[in-house]
Amino acid sequence: MSSTYGERFRLTIFGQSHAPAIGVTMEGLPAGVPVDLDRLQQFLDRRAPGQSRITTSRKEPDAPEFVSGLVEGRTCGAPVTAIIRNTNTRSGDYANLRDCPRPGHADYPAQVKYGGYQDVAGGGHFSGRLTAPLCIAGGIALQLLEKLGITVAAHIQSIGPVDDGRFDLAGVDAAQLQALLRKPFPVLRDEAGDEMKAAILAAKSDLDSLGGVIECAAVGVPAGWGDPMFGGMENRIAQMVFGIPAIRGIEFGLGFPAARLTGSRHNDAYYMDGDTVKTRTNHHGGILGGITTGMPVVFRAAVKPTASIARRQESVSLSEQRDAPLEIHGRHDPCIVPRAVPVVEAAMAIALLDAYFCAGTNTTPDAPWL
Repeated sequence: MSSTYGERFRLTIFGQSHAPAIGVTMEGLPAGVPVDLDRLQQFLDRRAPGQSRITTSRKEPDAPEFVSGLVEGRTCGAPVTAIIRNTNTRSGDYANLRDCPRPGHADYPAQVKYGGYQDVAGGGHFSGRLTAPLCIAGGIALQLLEKLGITVAAHIQSIGPVDDGRFDLAGVDAAQLQALLRKPFPVLRDEAGDEMKAAILAAKSDLDSLGGVIECAAVGVPAGWGDPMFGGMENRIAQMVFGIPAIRGIEFGLGFPAARLTGSRHNDAYYMDGDTVKTRTNHHGGILGGITTGMPVVFRAAVKPTASIARRQESVSLSEQRDAPLEIHGRHDPCIVPRAVPVVEAAMAIALLDAYFCAGTNTTPDAPWL
């Protein structure tokens, strides 16, 4: 099923952008796991719309309602299901998109696949709105990983032409990631953040949009998680990340620049740090042969510019079989990158937690969350 992910920590996302509610069902969480709902809400608030001039004006509280699986703040062994009610929709803004598809959006291929029965309002099941329930699952996963000594955080590496630099692949640590999590605009250099905001507002005033790159790291991940071939840690993470609308590419560690190096320059030399095996560099991004090495797990994800822009564009009338201009109405982010940062963190956390459970250590009596 295309809306389901995971082997042992299995989640299914349901709903549409303008449906009465969207939600997620999670299977595989052992009984007795505490869920801090206040912290979960704080995490969801980072993704929520309508918070500033650089995001969509659609305001939604994004408050999850748990309808099964939680009893007095702990999992009970049953599937955990949570919904978020959609309270601020304007479906009429999308009425013409069934006939005149948006360039850069899923309107046309969805029309072909579903024969006109798809929900076009707000993008339906293709909307970035569906990342809210993804963040419910990710927020819970982050709390469990924290008990295992793992910290996950991301920063905006670039927006348009403005660059924030990259993590030190071998040196990024929990303190640096925790500092990022405390920032309302997560960048390594605050001056770069100011330039990014100005670039977003300039694109917005020009009735246009911008894309960017998000870099995500997890520290504290032990060696040995993941599997070779199709169960590799890169595979698990990439499948989750590509479930986020607008992701156009992903690279791990040094990424594509590795193709320009010789093996002697790209290989990461091993050394002993006490009784722990480490590498002096981390070009491999913490994963070799699909299995974690104990070094920080680092990847970057490219996010395309928001497809829905107010500028007049060229499209077609499907009913009349002719070229036709399109002017898009509705409320859209001029750049979705800032709100996508916690979504990328959620994707990393979900993939890591599933890999941990697949290692067969999730039900022991000394589980760290009991």
